Amino acid sequence: MTQEQTVVDGDWHRVHPASPFVRGWVALAAIVYFFGRDTFERALQGRGTIGDNFNERTLWLLAGGGVVLLLALGSFLLSWYFTRYQLAEGYVRVNTGFLFKQQRQARLDRVQAIDIVQPLLARIFGLAELKFEVADAGHSAVRLSYLRLAQAKQLRATILGRAAGIADGSETVEVPEAPEQVVLYLPPGRLVGSLILSEQSFFIVLSAIASVLLSVLTESRAFILYLIPAILGLGTAYWRSFNTGYNFTAAISPDGIRLRYGLLDTRAQTVPPGRIQALKVTQPPLWRILGWYRIHVNVAGYGEHRRSEGEHRTMLLPVGRKSEVMMMLSLVLPDPGTADPERVFTAGLTGLDSEAGFVTTPRRAWILSPLGWRRNGFLSTETALLLRSGRLWRKLVVVPHQRTQSIALHQGPLARLFGVADLVLHTTPGPVAPRLIQAATEQAVGVFDQQAARARKARKLQSSEQWLAQLPPTALPAPPSTHAIQHASTQEEPDHG
Repeated sequence: MTQEQTVVDGDWHRVHPASPFVRGWVALAAIVYFFGRDTFERALQGRGTIGDNFNERTLWLLAGGGVVLLLALGSFLLSWYFTRYQLAEGYVRVNTGFLFKQQRQARLDRVQAIDIVQPLLARIFGLAELKFEVADAGHSAVRLSYLRLAQAKQLRATILGRAAGIADGSETVEVPEAPEQVVLYLPPGRLVGSLILSEQSFFIVLSAIASVLLSVLTESRAFILYLIPAILGLGTAYWRSFNTGYNFTAAISPDGIRLRYGLLDTRAQTVPPGRIQALKVTQPPLWRILGWYRIHVNVAGYGEHRRSEGEHRTMLLPVGRKSEVMMMLSLVLPDPGTADPERVFTAGLTGLDSEAGFVTTPRRAWILSPLGWRRNGFLSTETALLLRSGRLWRKLVVVPHQRTQSIALHQGPLARLFGVADLVLHTTPGPVAPRLIQAATEQAVGVFDQQAARARKARKLQSSEQWLAQLPPTALPAPPSTHAIQHASTQEEPDHG
């Protein structure tokens, strides 16, 4: 099969021949270094590559290295030859392994999200990896590495088109890549500023002050030395966040919300509409100076990955202003279920007491949360349940009714004494853990019953997994103009509320 040949004809196809080398280049480099270390060191020192003590042992060592290298190359070739994929009959299938064979498949109508990942070496060769997240799969149900970038984009468009219901199951039809409109770009300066004003910086400054005070009081410099590993860890965290958040761009298209980011390793995510299970908007204390917020989401499959990877894949907005938060909320929840969404979501982000209809912790239980009792509360619209909490670290959680999987009431001895209870909503695993904190017991019980009924009703209305088959063409929100995006990216609007 040539690289220009279609990959949606129902036949089995192989990945790019360079795929095993891109995946296993570290192993190859380690083999070459281990068996040729002495030769490399001599070459770097300007001496001959063969020393005076060259003997039979050295010859056998080089020969052994050559054999191991040939075996590694042979295993790479076999791995490539036996790795095949197919798109047919409503499934995407991948076969791997030549000794221990494995087949993985995913139903197209259960696809939650598709990522195009390009590690640095893959970018050099113009290759990309496809990751398919499927509901109830736990981990990535299908992982194709590597294809040519254009081929990966075409395959993603075809899978999303069939999953959305805009293309039939014909194996001979290619779906063109859907057009997109960029709605948000994160300036690098704001990303750097968010890291400086992050929670990690706050705690490292407090630790530094405490270490200096203890060193002065005890006349010992040992406490200052404790800061060294903390600073190294902070630097690593800063680099990881900057590397993954650099060049963050959000766009909308008929097949979903598209996110692109990355400095060295780039990633392009496509999250279909309605696949987001829950959303969380947070605001650390220092970010309030400039009115910045962060958005995390729960998407089926994303929460099962290792923490370092899943943390960035579930980030819908690394740092943004209130207007950008409102825009992203409109993409995730096109129908907010209220006549005045601006007022409702603003009250959820910064409000106190019963503003916009929020129900908060009763005054009798203020002692359980002296700072947060006026902030902790809930509001239910026709389409979602809003939960807010945190006076210093503000948090707003939005859960669409149809994404509620189960509900639980929690009430400890102190909560029972003051007549309050917590309500926990269970969705897919991820960074968002919806919890209504310290609501009046009768209100918590009422929300428990009402939310269960709303969830059942909403799921009945969603009769198909093919989201575009259910939405009218006008359901997609109108994006702002390019001029508005560029103008907004150069201005910051502090939120002093």
